[in-house]
Amino acid sequence: MNDLPLAYTITPPLSPLTGRVSPPGSKSITNRALLLAALANGTSRLTGALKSKDTVLMARALREMGVTVEEPDATTFLVTGTGRLAAPPRALFLGNAGTATRFLTAAVATIEGTVIVDGDEDMRLRPIRPLVDALNSLGIAADAPTGCPPVTVRGTGHFGTGRVEIDASLSSQYVSALLMAAPFGAGPVEVALTGKDIGARGYVDLTLAAMRAFGAEVESRDDGSWLVQPTGYKAADFHIEPDASAATYLWGLAALTDGAIDLGVPANAFTQPDAAAQALIAAFPDMPAIIDGSQMQDAVPTMAVLAAFNNRPVRFVGIANLRVKETDRIRAVANELNRIRAGLAREEGDDLVVNADPSLSGQTLPARIETYHDHRIAMSFALAGLRIGGITILDPSCTGKTYPEYWDMLSGLGVELTATE
Repeated sequence: MNDLPLAYTITPPLSPLTGRVSPPGSKSITNRALLLAALANGTSRLTGALKSKDTVLMARALREMGVTVEEPDATTFLVTGTGRLAAPPRALFLGNAGTATRFLTAAVATIEGTVIVDGDEDMRLRPIRPLVDALNSLGIAADAPTGCPPVTVRGTGHFGTGRVEIDASLSSQYVSALLMAAPFGAGPVEVALTGKDIGARGYVDLTLAAMRAFGAEVESRDDGSWLVQPTGYKAADFHIEPDASAATYLWGLAALTDGAIDLGVPANAFTQPDAAAQALIAAFPDMPAIIDGSQMQDAVPTMAVLAAFNNRPVRFVGIANLRVKETDRIRAVANELNRIRAGLAREEGDDLVVNADPSLSGQTLPARIETYHDHRIAMSFALAGLRIGGITILDPSCTGKTYPEYWDMLSGLGVELTATE
């Protein structure tokens, strides 16, 4: 399904969905591994990798900075670097890839020269000011006039030294970006939070594990600071685990159809924080009345759609950061649930309340779901079509950002998808 239609209408299946599905590789880990391998001296083999819009954009940007990135098969990257990035001939364009944009904004500071990091119209609305301010505090000249991309970075060939503080309340990616560039400091670099608030701390743990796999020496000093030695990186072979965020759709479709999907990996084998959603999804239709989504943010849209069919209303808290993702996901989820049935969801401050209605199951409620160019809105609301007739997902191709085979997967399990205009 490479050439996707403008929309898909989903026919609810008449029997439980069963089978084995291998989720794609983790986007978060793939983009971390691509960058670290590019910064290393030598050739690294990355297996189990995700090939999607976001990782393709990262790989292309690295090639523009003198890194050799080969793709011998559908899930492998061979990355050969010299231990340094070179100034690209043009601005780096990264679409709406948040990980690539934040990570490279810090990494290009190690280049001796000026680099512009830019994205599409949606990326130009996503905040990056805290990261820019942190770079400036290290003596790296960086500027983002709007507080969002494009960012102009004037690198001096190293990453400074000493202590850098970062406000990570909007995104843990700011912390990961600084940490991954820090081994190129002129001396040890201490990365410290300005407060204890941090979006999805578990993703910093992913960063630290990947850095250590490529030879970095990084010490966690307390809950809010890390000391990184100026070691650079060494080439390594690195396996990327399946994507836990993608797994939430598989767990969700099994729950909604009373089915059973074998992912080939147990939930407790994931190191990504979104895997914590599995236990909550497994409780369906008796999910708890309050769910703290702060450490599993990408799983919230999936759980919110399931909550529409739950036996009791669900309030999602700790999710303010969802407002600055690919779209304002709190508003988008509320809008589209209400498009299915008025009053099904509401925003209360930065909380999302889903007014569960088990009687929705089996009804036909024609609704054209706006996806806002957001892959997670498209994939999560497709799950609603497993219980409600008439659900149409607009712009299904947006799932290519992280799960290019999503619709093939649904079709392969027996879900009928009708192409519509």
